[in-house]
Amino acid sequence: MIRWRWGTVVAARHEWRGSLELDVAVDARRPSDPPSVRALAYPALVGTPRPGDRVLLNVNALALGLGTGGYALVVAIPDRLPEDVDAPGHVVKARYTPLQSIVLAADEEASPLRAALAGATSLDGLPVVVADLHSALPAVVAGARAARPDGRIAYVMTDGGALPAWFSRTLDALTPLLAGTVTTGQAFGGDLESTNVHSGLLAARHALHADLAIVTQGPGNLGTGTSWGFSGVAAGEAVNAVAALGGRPVAAPRISDADPRPRHRGVSHHSLTAFGRVALASADLVMPSDLSPELAGEVRRALSALCPPHSLVEVASADLEPSLSDLPVKLSTMGRSFAQDRAYFLSAAAAGRHAADMSATS
Repeated sequence: MIRWRWGTVVAARHEWRGSLELDVAVDARRPSDPPSVRALAYPALVGTPRPGDRVLLNVNALALGLGTGGYALVVAIPDRLPEDVDAPGHVVKARYTPLQSIVLAADEEASPLRAALAGATSLDGLPVVVADLHSALPAVVAGARAARPDGRIAYVMTDGGALPAWFSRTLDALTPLLAGTVTTGQAFGGDLESTNVHSGLLAARHALHADLAIVTQGPGNLGTGTSWGFSGVAAGEAVNAVAALGGRPVAAPRISDADPRPRHRGVSHHSLTAFGRVALASADLVMPSDLSPELAGEVRRALSALCPPHSLVEVASADLEPSLSDLPVKLSTMGRSFAQDRAYFLSAAAAGRHAADMSATS
């Protein structure tokens, strides 16, 4: 199940919040093994590798040719283990894997936020944008900030994609624009930790004092090409969680006329499953009001079929292009840039704008 390799650190390449990218020379075990690889270390888990260090690598992602996760992962620096860290917290994430980690949940007894969260049971009408891909996050932020520049935006990261929030360079670049990140379930590495989406949403509202929240999985989603075999189907469960806690769900369907796969053109079949089959509570389904006529007709028909219980809301998006261009991250989804898939990013931005408008009137 795991392809192990020994390697020696040659040099550090790049560093961002919680992550260190390395060049590592590999001890080949097969003729097909490359002489060196690009590797990623999470110093909080394994320590900080230095040139000359012998490291143990997991090379599964390289063997599979994964785009988002195309790194060897540093599992350990066996000859220079990090010091033990005695810190409060008893919540274990990545449970019963070799890298299970102990974190402090925002609402557990030892947390300084315990008093604020122990009795929290409601989001008090907090608007929450739910999307099924991590790539929607910056566009939603751009749309929200265009409508309400002073709004406090919290990101609630689910565990359907990457578990460490540190893996996301997008999130690292967006940090100055966010009130904070809450990592939920088995995900970890956020500003706050929570045991599930419900407690994560409450932490966003009552600990980060968010005016609106965004729920998506981390990068590196999992899909099998079937309607149900997709990690982002959990977006429908997030809608239910928002409604159960007295928030206002805003669904951001995945809309595109550039995806080469027919099942993702117009409204992605994954969005139709998540919001049409899994989400039992009502949400505002947002689409841009200024799509091309052909795409608009296709999207409107698909989303109207989900109403009720949902409500279709059309929001202007074309004027959000400058806000998307001003982001500190390069927009990309499935390898496509903003110029190549404008409808996708403008749709996500429209959902952010709608949620921000809702928060301003609450």
